Amino acid sequence: MEYRLLATLGLLCCSALVGAAEPQFHPPVRLEADGVPIRVEAPGYAAPCLADLTGKGKLDLLVGQFRQGKIQVFKGLGEGKFGKGDWLKAEGKVAEVPGVW
Repeated sequence: MEYRLLATLGLLCCSALVGAAEPQFHPPVRLEADGVPIRVEAPGYAAPCLADLTGKGKLDLLVGQFRQGKIQVFKGLGEGKFGKGDWLKAEGKVAEVPGVW
């Protein structure tokens, strides 16, 4: 039942977009943290995500790394600015999400 409802809502949303104006995108910008461009490790398959990790109303930036499944966390400072990044840690060690490839 729930899946059917979600599918129906999805179709309605897609139907509403038909005939809508062509999407317009701004030019890409390099995000910075602590005044330095954010970089990812090679091979560079980053997976960025914004979330309020502290519950203070400011979005933090999480950037997943392909290599070793690590995640960098950049604390949100507000107004689209981020503090220096640090690796996500669990029990005092850098956390890793194992891959299946």
